[in-house]
Amino acid sequence: MSNLPPSVPESLAGKTIAVLGGTGPQGRGLARRFAAAGLPVVIGSRSAERAADAAAALVEAVGGRVTGADNAAAAEAGDIVVVAVPWDGHGELLEGLAPALAGKVVVDCVNPLGFDKQGAYALPVEDGSAAQQAQRILAESTVVGAFHNVSAVKLEDPEVASVDTDVLVLGDVREATELVQALASTIPGVRGVYGGRLRNAHQVEALTANLISVNRRYKAHAGIRVTDI
Repeated sequence: MSNLPPSVPESLAGKTIAVLGGTGPQGRGLARRFAAAGLPVVIGSRSAERAADAAAALVEAVGGRVTGADNAAAAEAGDIVVVAVPWDGHGELLEGLAPALAGKVVVDCVNPLGFDKQGAYALPVEDGSAAQQAQRILAESTVVGAFHNVSAVKLEDPEVASVDTDVLVLGDVREATELVQALASTIPGVRGVYGGRLRNAHQVEALTANLISVNRRYKAHAGIRVTDI
């Protein structure tokens, strides 16, 4: 019998979740929810000291098994590695970590966005999307796109018991997309929904610009729900 908490599916048994860029709002929020679910988490950052401080704060807040390391050491330690870094430097970071990430499921949640006086907008990406760029660079890894449209504010807010959103999960390997759907389901209120092949990641990444517009107009932290499934 497994000793996993009830919130953790059996497919995640024995798996450590590393979050690269885990000291930024999105990465920190995801790390918080995974740790609260009972998963072992490694927070990665450019600064090992900053990562260790974030990990200590998270343990104090929600308990669990959370450690901090620089991004390279976090990539080595994780069985599933979430990439939550800014778009600037995304490719350069992954190029340096490709050997450490070989053979692993890499979850890319990076949104290539620009901002001007009219608000947020999607940036053109030579590879098609951030997720496709990641898969090109990480040829020996299995890249899955997910968590693009989840509010960092809600993830981090201890008063939000249930995060009301679906997570579109994109990838070319069914076993990997189902694993990431299971990971999404460890966050209360969240459902992982298969959203197509990795070639469809651009639309999901770009949708974040629309949600930012919604949030500004309605002073909200909007997510998405997929109906009839």
